[in-house]
Amino acid sequence: MASPAVTVAMSVHNGEPYLAEAIESVLAQTFTDFEFLILDDGSQDSSRETILRFAKRDPRIRPILRENRGLIASLNQLIAEAEAPLIARMDADDICRPQRFERQVAFLAEHADHGVVGSWSEDIDERSQSIQRDGSGPDQPTSHEEFLESIEIDGPLLCHPAVMYRTEVVRAAGGYHAAYRHCEDLDLWLRLATRTHICSIPERLLRYRRTDNQISKRFSVEQTTGAVVSRFAYHERLAGRSDPTATLERLPPISELDTLFGRTGISAKIRTEVVGHLLYSRHALRGEGMDLVLDHIHRGGSRRGLWRTVVRLLTFGEPIRAARLARALAA
Repeated sequence: MASPAVTVAMSVHNGEPYLAEAIESVLAQTFTDFEFLILDDGSQDSSRETILRFAKRDPRIRPILRENRGLIASLNQLIAEAEAPLIARMDADDICRPQRFERQVAFLAEHADHGVVGSWSEDIDERSQSIQRDGSGPDQPTSHEEFLESIEIDGPLLCHPAVMYRTEVVRAAGGYHAAYRHCEDLDLWLRLATRTHICSIPERLLRYRRTDNQISKRFSVEQTTGAVVSRFAYHERLAGRSDPTATLERLPPISELDTLFGRTGISAKIRTEVVGHLLYSRHALRGEGMDLVLDHIHRGGSRRGLWRTVVRLLTFGEPIRAARLARALAA
């Protein structure tokens, strides 16, 4: 049998609430020449039964069932097992528009210099209803030049589950790096930015689900820290220096980054950037983010905006944390 044109790569871990809807949106694509790899990463709900039920119905689905190893290991396994020259990423809680694959395959066929193409997305809630955008944030860049500019201003790059990329380009870059848990996609885009052209199609080809259980909320401090370090590593590579995070299984604490990068001042710079991002996160300030902010003050870091954060904590219903921060600032 001829190899498919596209491999759809979906990792699932306890994805039952939205899994069937996500799978159905892939099977309803107008572009039909694909294999559909669905990897169950040790789910404890009925995800496996749902996957196997759909696999019986459609021979394009190839189930991979195993114990839990985490998202990065799952994504790299999907890349390794892909038989097609193109891989379409898809998450177990999102919904593809019917023309998504058709549009992205056509774009990559017409743009040989592009190794990655995403699309804009439409936000939806738990009931698959559209969420009104507030207009405060830009969409993803629609040219490679804009993509590089967006890196420099810490802007949006790609919507991960809306991406289609060339299999060999991602394999040559080493896939997803283990150190960047919860921001593995950002690190990959930054590494690919100097290897190939990247952009997004200005159409909302994916319906992206927003829930209270998202990684960006549950692991906001780790995700923010990894994102800041990944951007620092990107500029290290641009400057011709090696990236010491490339082979790590996990990033060290911020206090050890001077040693990792071999220069003093790196830890302080990264801590300051991370704290600046966390000041507006209700979830981070209610958790370990507060400890990081207090450590930043203790180490003599900038106090800019921190008194406003005291007020913000009060509006979050956190008077004890607000008092802790105020005492640290007044000391």
